Amino acid sequence: MRTIDWNDESNSIVMIDQTLLPVEYRVIECKTLASLCEAIRSLRVRGAPALGAAGAFGIALAAELSSADDMDGLTRDLKVAAKTIKATRPTAVNLAWGVDRTINAISDAYDVDGIKDIVLAEAKNIADEDVETNKKLGKHGAKLLEDGDTVMTHCNAGRLACVDWGTALGVIRSAVEAGKDINVIACETRPLNQGGRITTWELMQDNIDVRLISDSMSGHVMSKGMVDKVIVGADRITGDAVFNKIGTYTHSVLAKEHEIPFYVAAPISTFDPDNWEDTVTIEQRDADELRFFKDVQIAPADVKVYNPAFDATPMENVTAVITEKGVFHPPFLLDEVIV
Repeated sequence: MRTIDWNDESNSIVMIDQTLLPVEYRVIECKTLASLCEAIRSLRVRGAPALGAAGAFGIALAAELSSADDMDGLTRDLKVAAKTIKATRPTAVNLAWGVDRTINAISDAYDVDGIKDIVLAEAKNIADEDVETNKKLGKHGAKLLEDGDTVMTHCNAGRLACVDWGTALGVIRSAVEAGKDINVIACETRPLNQGGRITTWELMQDNIDVRLISDSMSGHVMSKGMVDKVIVGADRITGDAVFNKIGTYTHSVLAKEHEIPFYVAAPISTFDPDNWEDTVTIEQRDADELRFFKDVQIAPADVKVYNPAFDATPMENVTAVITEKGVFHPPFLLDEVIV
Protein backbone atom coordinates (compact mmCIF):
# COMPACT_ATOMS: atom_id res chain seq x y z
CA MET A 1 0.00 0.00 0.00
CA ARG A 2 0.94 3.66 -0.09
CA THR A 3 2.62 5.14 2.97
CA ILE A 4 -0.43 7.36 3.59
CA ASP A 5 -3.83 7.36 1.89
CA TRP A 6 -7.54 8.10 2.30
CA ASN A 7 -10.08 5.37 3.09
CA ASP A 8 -13.30 6.24 1.24
CA GLU A 9 -15.36 3.70 3.21
CA SER A 10 -14.53 5.04 6.68
CA ASN A 11 -13.69 8.62 5.61
CA SER A 12 -10.42 8.44 7.49
CA ILE A 13 -6.67 8.62 6.91
CA VAL A 14 -4.75 5.34 6.78
CA MET A 15 -0.98 5.08 7.11
CA ILE A 16 1.86 2.70 7.82
CA ASP A 17 3.01 3.13 11.43
CA GLN A 18 6.73 3.68 10.89
CA THR A 19 7.58 3.61 14.58
CA LEU A 20 7.01 -0.16 14.60
CA LEU A 21 9.31 -1.03 11.69
CA PRO A 22 11.17 -3.28 11.08
CA VAL A 23 9.75 -5.54 13.80
CA GLU A 24 6.10 -5.09 12.82
CA TYR A 25 4.29 -3.84 9.72
CA ARG A 26 1.00 -2.29 10.81
CA VAL A 27 -1.49 0.00 9.09
CA ILE A 28 -3.23 2.42 11.43
CA GLU A 29 -6.25 4.67 10.96
CA CYS A 30 -6.65 8.31 11.96
CA LYS A 31 -10.30 9.23 12.46
CA THR A 32 -9.74 12.44 14.41
CA LEU A 33 -7.52 15.47 13.95
CA ALA A 34 -5.91 14.76 17.33
CA SER A 35 -4.89 11.27 16.24
CA LEU A 36 -3.38 12.65 13.03
CA CYS A 37 -1.40 15.30 14.90
CA GLU A 38 -0.15 12.66 17.33
CA ALA A 39 0.92 10.49 14.38
CA ILE A 40 2.87 13.40 12.90
CA ARG A 41 4.55 14.40 16.17
CA SER A 42 5.48 10.82 17.08
CA LEU A 43 6.82 10.16 13.54
CA ARG A 44 4.32 7.43 12.74
CA VAL A 45 4.23 9.34 9.46
CA ARG A 46 7.37 11.31 8.53
CA GLY A 47 9.38 12.55 5.58
CA ALA A 48 8.74 15.85 3.81
CA PRO A 49 6.60 14.61 0.88
CA ALA A 50 4.57 12.25 3.11
CA LEU A 51 3.94 15.14 5.50
CA GLY A 52 2.66 17.20 2.58
CA ALA A 53 0.05 14.52 1.93
CA ALA A 54 -0.66 14.21 5.65
CA GLY A 55 -1.34 17.93 5.89
CA ALA A 56 -3.67 17.81 2.90
CA PHE A 57 -5.56 14.75 4.14
CA GLY A 58 -5.76 16.42 7.56
CA ILE A 59 -7.76 19.29 6.05
CA ALA A 60 -10.03 16.77 4.30
CA LEU A 61 -10.54 15.00 7.63
CA ALA A 62 -11.28 18.28 9.40
CA ALA A 63 -13.91 19.07 6.78
CA GLU A 64 -15.49 15.65 7.22
CA LEU A 65 -15.64 16.08 11.01
CA SER A 66 -16.88 19.68 11.04
CA SER A 67 -20.44 20.27 12.23
CA ALA A 68 -20.64 23.65 10.51
CA ASP A 69 -23.71 24.07 8.30
CA ASP A 70 -22.58 27.11 6.35
CA MET A 71 -19.53 27.98 4.29
CA ASP A 72 -18.18 30.62 6.68
CA GLY A 73 -18.36 28.28 9.64
CA LEU A 74 -16.68 25.43 7.77
CA THR A 75 -13.97 27.73 6.46
CA ARG A 76 -13.25 28.90 10.02
CA ASP A 77 -13.03 25.29 11.20
CA LEU A 78 -10.58 24.46 8.43
CA LYS A 79 -8.36 27.44 9.23
CA VAL A 80 -8.23 26.37 12.89
CA ALA A 81 -7.35 22.84 11.79
CA ALA A 82 -4.69 24.22 9.45
CA LYS A 83 -2.99 26.10 12.27
CA THR A 84 -3.07 23.02 14.50
CA ILE A 85 -1.59 20.73 11.85
CA LYS A 86 1.17 23.15 10.88
CA ALA A 87 2.28 23.49 14.49
CA THR A 88 3.08 19.79 14.83
CA ARG A 89 6.41 20.04 12.94
CA PRO A 90 7.65 23.53 12.04
CA THR A 91 10.77 22.77 9.96
CA ALA A 92 9.41 20.53 7.19
CA VAL A 93 7.99 22.99 4.67
CA ASN A 94 5.90 20.39 2.81
CA LEU A 95 3.51 20.00 5.74
CA ALA A 96 2.44 23.64 5.56
CA TRP A 97 2.53 23.49 1.75
CA GLY A 98 0.05 20.59 1.68
CA VAL A 99 -2.25 22.32 4.18
CA ASP A 100 -2.17 25.67 2.37
CA ARG A 101 -2.67 24.21 -1.09
CA THR A 102 -5.75 22.32 0.10
CA ILE A 103 -7.19 25.34 1.92
CA ASN A 104 -6.61 27.57 -1.10
CA ALA A 105 -8.53 25.17 -3.33
CA ILE A 106 -11.85 25.93 -1.60
CA SER A 107 -12.05 29.34 -3.26
CA ASP A 108 -13.96 27.62 -6.07
CA ALA A 109 -16.62 26.15 -3.75
CA TYR A 110 -20.25 27.28 -3.73
CA ASP A 111 -21.59 25.40 -0.70
CA VAL A 112 -20.56 23.25 2.29
CA ASP A 113 -20.67 19.98 0.35
CA GLY A 114 -18.62 21.61 -2.38
CA ILE A 115 -15.91 22.54 0.10
CA LYS A 116 -15.76 18.99 1.43
CA ASP A 117 -15.58 17.53 -2.07
CA ILE A 118 -12.90 19.98 -3.17
CA VAL A 119 -10.54 19.53 -0.21
CA LEU A 120 -10.71 15.74 -0.49
CA ALA A 121 -10.11 15.84 -4.23
CA GLU A 122 -7.18 18.21 -3.74
CA ALA A 123 -5.65 15.99 -1.05
CA LYS A 124 -5.92 12.95 -3.31
CA ASN A 125 -4.36 14.95 -6.16
CA ILE A 126 -1.42 15.87 -3.92
CA ALA A 127 -0.90 12.21 -3.05
CA ASP A 128 -1.09 11.07 -6.69
CA GLU A 129 1.20 13.87 -7.85
CA ASP A 130 3.78 12.92 -5.23
CA VAL A 131 4.22 9.48 -6.78
CA GLU A 132 4.50 10.93 -10.29
CA THR A 133 6.91 13.62 -9.09
CA ASN A 134 9.20 11.09 -7.41
CA LYS A 135 9.29 8.91 -10.53
CA LYS A 136 10.37 11.93 -12.61
CA LEU A 137 12.91 12.96 -9.99
CA GLY A 138 14.25 9.42 -9.89
CA LYS A 139 14.82 9.29 -13.63
CA HIS A 140 16.76 12.56 -13.59
CA GLY A 141 18.87 11.44 -10.65
CA ALA A 142 19.55 7.95 -12.01
CA LYS A 143 21.62 9.52 -14.79
CA LEU A 144 24.10 10.69 -12.14
CA LEU A 145 24.80 7.14 -10.96
CA GLU A 146 27.19 4.76 -12.68
CA ASP A 147 26.85 1.01 -12.88
CA GLY A 148 28.61 -0.41 -9.81
CA ASP A 149 28.34 2.75 -7.68
CA THR A 150 28.08 2.58 -3.92
CA VAL A 151 25.79 5.32 -2.63
CA MET A 152 25.70 6.51 0.96
CA THR A 153 22.45 7.93 2.32
CA HIS A 154 21.24 9.33 5.63
CA CYS A 155 17.92 8.93 7.45
CA ASN A 156 15.09 7.70 5.22
CA ALA A 157 14.17 9.43 1.98
CA GLY A 158 12.44 6.43 0.46
CA ARG A 159 8.89 5.40 -0.26
CA LEU A 160 8.07 5.59 3.44
CA ALA A 161 9.10 9.25 3.50
CA CYS A 162 6.78 9.89 0.55
CA VAL A 163 3.46 8.56 -0.66
CA ASP A 164 5.46 6.06 -2.73
CA TRP A 165 8.79 5.49 -4.58
CA GLY A 166 10.92 8.00 -2.67
CA THR A 167 13.33 10.85 -3.34
CA ALA A 168 16.92 9.84 -2.50
CA LEU A 169 15.98 6.16 -2.54
CA GLY A 170 13.79 6.87 -5.55
CA VAL A 171 16.94 7.85 -7.44
CA ILE A 172 18.52 4.55 -6.43
CA ARG A 173 15.38 2.59 -7.36
CA SER A 174 15.25 4.28 -10.76
CA ALA A 175 18.92 3.49 -11.40
CA VAL A 176 18.36 -0.16 -10.47
CA GLU A 177 15.23 -0.24 -12.64
CA ALA A 178 17.42 1.02 -15.52
CA GLY A 179 19.68 -2.00 -15.08
CA LYS A 180 22.48 -0.48 -13.01
CA ASP A 181 24.11 -2.39 -10.16
CA ILE A 182 23.89 -0.03 -7.17
CA ASN A 183 25.00 -0.75 -3.61
CA VAL A 184 23.90 1.35 -0.66
CA ILE A 185 25.50 2.31 2.64
CA ALA A 186 22.83 3.45 5.08
CA CYS A 187 23.74 5.51 8.14
CA GLU A 188 21.75 4.47 11.21
CA THR A 189 20.56 8.07 11.86
CA ARG A 190 20.52 8.50 15.60
CA PRO A 191 18.66 9.03 17.81
CA LEU A 192 15.58 7.39 16.24
CA ASN A 193 17.46 5.18 13.76
CA GLN A 194 15.32 5.82 10.69
CA GLY A 195 18.21 4.70 8.50
CA GLY A 196 18.72 1.47 10.39
CA ARG A 197 15.04 0.70 10.93
CA ILE A 198 13.41 1.98 7.76
CA THR A 199 15.90 2.54 4.93
CA THR A 200 17.49 -0.87 5.30
CA TRP A 201 14.06 -2.53 5.54
CA GLU A 202 12.83 -0.75 2.39
CA LEU A 203 15.88 -1.64 0.31
CA MET A 204 15.92 -5.25 1.46
CA GLN A 205 12.27 -5.52 0.45
CA ASP A 206 13.38 -4.50 -3.06
CA ASN A 207 16.45 -6.79 -3.05
CA ILE A 208 18.80 -3.79 -3.32
CA ASP A 209 22.14 -4.43 -1.66
CA VAL A 210 22.46 -2.35 1.52
CA ARG A 211 24.97 -2.21 4.35
CA LEU A 212 24.25 -0.47 7.68
CA ILE A 213 26.83 1.69 9.45
CA SER A 214 26.77 3.92 12.51
CA ASP A 215 26.63 7.66 11.83
CA SER A 216 30.15 8.12 13.17
CA MET A 217 31.59 5.75 10.56
CA SER A 218 30.82 7.90 7.52
CA GLY A 219 34.21 9.62 7.45
CA HIS A 220 35.97 6.28 7.81
CA VAL A 221 34.14 4.63 4.89
CA MET A 222 34.69 7.67 2.71
CA SER A 223 38.41 7.70 3.49
CA LYS A 224 38.63 4.03 2.55
CA GLY A 225 37.17 4.67 -0.90
CA MET A 226 33.98 2.77 -0.09
CA VAL A 227 31.60 5.59 -1.19
CA ASP A 228 31.16 6.90 -4.75
CA LYS A 229 28.22 9.25 -4.22
CA VAL A 230 26.15 10.61 -1.32
CA ILE A 231 22.42 11.21 -1.83
CA VAL A 232 20.13 12.59 0.86
CA GLY A 233 16.63 14.01 0.96
CA ALA A 234 15.52 17.38 2.31
CA ASP A 235 12.83 18.81 4.57
CA ARG A 236 13.31 22.39 3.41
CA ILE A 237 15.59 24.10 0.89
CA THR A 238 16.24 27.81 1.23
CA GLY A 239 18.42 29.98 -0.97
CA ASP A 240 21.51 29.29 1.14
CA ALA A 241 20.98 25.93 2.83
CA VAL A 242 19.43 22.48 2.78
CA PHE A 243 17.62 21.43 5.94
CA ASN A 244 17.62 17.69 6.49
CA LYS A 245 17.86 15.17 9.32
CA ILE A 246 20.51 16.03 11.92
CA GLY A 247 23.88 14.67 10.81
CA THR A 248 23.46 15.59 7.15
CA TYR A 249 25.76 18.61 7.49
CA THR A 250 28.54 16.41 8.91
CA HIS A 251 28.28 14.02 5.95
CA SER A 252 28.43 16.95 3.53
CA VAL A 253 31.65 18.25 5.09
CA LEU A 254 33.23 14.80 4.93
CA ALA A 255 32.10 14.29 1.34
CA LYS A 256 33.59 17.63 0.34
CA GLU A 257 36.87 16.76 2.08
CA HIS A 258 37.08 13.46 0.19
CA GLU A 259 35.88 14.95 -3.14
CA ILE A 260 32.76 12.77 -3.25
CA PRO A 261 29.66 14.21 -4.99
CA PHE A 262 26.99 15.19 -2.49
CA TYR A 263 23.49 15.23 -4.00
CA VAL A 264 20.17 16.35 -2.53
CA ALA A 265 16.98 14.80 -3.94
CA ALA A 266 13.80 16.77 -3.27
CA PRO A 267 10.62 17.88 -5.06
CA ILE A 268 10.05 21.52 -5.93
CA SER A 269 7.47 21.68 -3.12
CA THR A 270 10.35 21.46 -0.63
CA PHE A 271 11.88 24.71 -1.90
CA ASP A 272 11.29 27.76 0.28
CA PRO A 273 12.23 30.95 -1.58
CA ASP A 274 10.90 33.21 1.18
CA ASN A 275 13.39 32.16 3.87
CA TRP A 276 17.09 31.81 4.59
CA GLU A 277 18.95 29.59 7.03
CA ASP A 278 18.76 32.13 9.85
CA THR A 279 14.99 32.56 9.55
CA VAL A 280 14.03 28.87 9.74
CA THR A 281 12.92 27.34 13.05
CA ILE A 282 14.70 24.07 13.82
CA GLU A 283 12.42 21.60 15.57
CA GLN A 284 13.66 20.54 19.01
CA ARG A 285 12.74 16.96 19.91
CA ASP A 286 12.02 15.38 23.31
CA ALA A 287 15.14 14.97 25.46
CA ASP A 288 14.16 11.38 26.29
CA GLU A 289 14.89 10.39 22.69
CA LEU A 290 18.55 10.58 23.76
CA ARG A 291 18.14 9.48 27.37
CA PHE A 292 16.26 6.32 26.40
CA PHE A 293 16.25 3.79 23.60
CA LYS A 294 12.61 2.77 23.52
CA ASP A 295 12.02 1.82 27.19
CA VAL A 296 15.67 1.24 28.05
CA GLN A 297 17.51 4.06 29.84
CA ILE A 298 20.89 4.72 28.19
CA ALA A 299 21.87 8.02 29.87
CA PRO A 300 21.33 9.65 33.27
CA ALA A 301 17.67 10.54 33.60
CA ASP A 302 18.44 14.15 34.53
CA VAL A 303 21.29 14.85 32.09
CA LYS A 304 20.87 18.02 30.03
CA VAL A 305 20.07 17.30 26.38
CA TYR A 306 20.29 19.20 23.10
CA ASN A 307 18.25 17.35 20.49
CA PRO A 308 17.54 19.27 17.25
CA ALA A 309 15.75 17.21 14.60
CA PHE A 310 17.50 18.88 11.65
CA ASP A 311 20.64 20.72 10.65
CA ALA A 312 21.46 23.09 7.80
CA THR A 313 23.91 22.14 5.06
CA PRO A 314 25.31 25.20 3.28
CA MET A 315 24.65 25.23 -0.45
CA GLU A 316 28.39 25.37 -1.19
CA ASN A 317 28.64 21.79 0.13
CA VAL A 318 25.98 20.57 -2.32
CA THR A 319 27.06 19.24 -5.72
CA ALA A 320 23.55 19.35 -7.17
CA VAL A 321 19.88 19.29 -6.24
CA ILE A 322 17.81 16.65 -8.04
CA THR A 323 14.17 17.62 -8.69
CA GLU A 324 11.30 16.53 -10.91
CA LYS A 325 12.26 19.38 -13.24
CA GLY A 326 15.86 18.28 -13.60
CA VAL A 327 19.22 18.56 -11.89
CA PHE A 328 20.31 21.99 -10.66
CA HIS A 329 23.90 22.85 -9.73
CA PRO A 330 24.44 25.64 -7.18
CA PRO A 331 24.57 28.56 -7.23
CA PHE A 332 21.05 29.09 -8.49
CA LEU A 333 18.07 31.25 -7.63
CA LEU A 334 15.19 29.30 -6.11
CA ASP A 335 12.65 31.40 -7.99
CA GLU A 336 14.20 30.25 -11.29
CA VAL A 337 13.91 26.60 -10.25
CA ILE A 338 10.33 26.85 -9.02
CA VAL A 339 8.96 28.55 -12.15
